[in-house]
Amino acid sequence: MLRVMTWNIRTGGRDRDGTDRWDRIVAVVAAQRPDVLALQELRGLDRGGRLTDLAGRLGMAPHLARSCFGQPVAVLVRAPLRVLRSGRVRRPFHHAAARVEVATSTGPLTVLSTHLNPYSGGRRRMEADWLAATVRRTGGPPALLAGDLNTLEPAVDHTARLAGLTELYRRRHLRRDGRTVDTRAVARLLDAGLVDLWPHLGGTEPDGLTVPTGYAGAEFAAMRLDYLLATPDLAALTDAVRVIRDAPADTASDHYPVLADLALDPA
Repeated sequence: MLRVMTWNIRTGGRDRDGTDRWDRIVAVVAAQRPDVLALQELRGLDRGGRLTDLAGRLGMAPHLARSCFGQPVAVLVRAPLRVLRSGRVRRPFHHAAARVEVATSTGPLTVLSTHLNPYSGGRRRMEADWLAATVRRTGGPPALLAGDLNTLEPAVDHTARLAGLTELYRRRHLRRDGRTVDTRAVARLLDAGLVDLWPHLGGTEPDGLTVPTGYAGAEFAAMRLDYLLATPDLAALTDAVRVIRDAPADTASDHYPVLADLALDPA
């Protein structure tokens, strides 16, 4: 069994007032013990060996993708899983996209960690197109796209939850007409053939909501912004998906982590 997790840990696990949330982050990850961990919002962790320090506490090896505009992202891998290749998706993402290929019992698995533009639906849609093209270029092996897509899911009525947001944050989820909910980024990825693992395994709201946590402020209503999207062959090997909402996770970040178990073994 191969366990994967995605988590936006908010500003590198440290707050502007100096509060360090690393102990809580480590506790959440240690309890779940993922083989592959996609992390987003790694502000400052690309300097001074800080990501290596955090990865060491997690017992994992980090593969970082730096950002030109926003915050880095990474994929962390736990031994004995072997990394075949790693790098970043070379497009001007607002944050970044990390790509790691690991060896499994059924062949290579590509894992992408990303964090789409938080401010512009049009930019999110463009970034989703870049990611879809990256998956296509894998040439057929299973792939998993993990991350904070900053996008509400299609085919769900979001009217009530958006009404509870201030205008500043509500605009982030609306198209230019100021009325239509912008779900285009996720819709583009689904149209490209990726499978949203949460509904694929029968998950429904509210269990799949990933924000807000007990830590969050006014930026979020009850939303699902964090996703695991898989190629169909990988979706068929997925045994379980869940959102981790234990006490440490409730105050470790403003997002809850999402975890999936795959019927694969390290090669």
